[in-house]
Amino acid sequence: MLSIETVRYRDRAEIIRHIRTQVFQLEQNIAPELEFDGLDDAATHLLAWWKKTPVGTARLRAIAPHTGKIERLAVLPEMRRRGIGRQLIQYALDSFQQQGTNRVVLNAQAYITPLYARLGFQIHGDPFEEAGIPHVSMEIALNGSYSDS
Repeated sequence: MLSIETVRYRDRAEIIRHIRTQVFQLEQNIAPELEFDGLDDAATHLLAWWKKTPVGTARLRAIAPHTGKIERLAVLPEMRRRGIGRQLIQYALDSFQQQGTNRVVLNAQAYITPLYARLGFQIHGDPFEEAGIPHVSMEIALNGSYSDS
């Protein structure tokens, strides 16, 4: 019932903005200028569809040679607890691995770190606040090892 597609922001901006507005602005009270930071056009986006309804999204960016970043993971509240977030993350990891990325990082809201940990991410560094919400940096090595070069 769930399908995930890779899309360009300009092709699906309305859908992506709707999901992220629902989750980040309306639910979590994040300011629009923090949520929509001008990096969307240069990123790859994932869209999760439940049957024919868009229910989740994530943004993927290369931030250094061989290092990718997962950002803006959002699943509509009524569709949570169905494994959609986990499947979006796994799809993102598979996509990065196919591109030859060795390391993937993300800034996780503290409450959701167990989801990422179950997929192999490890906390890296101290907790911090972003947009008024507690976060931790997490990372995972793909292909067994990684390098910052």
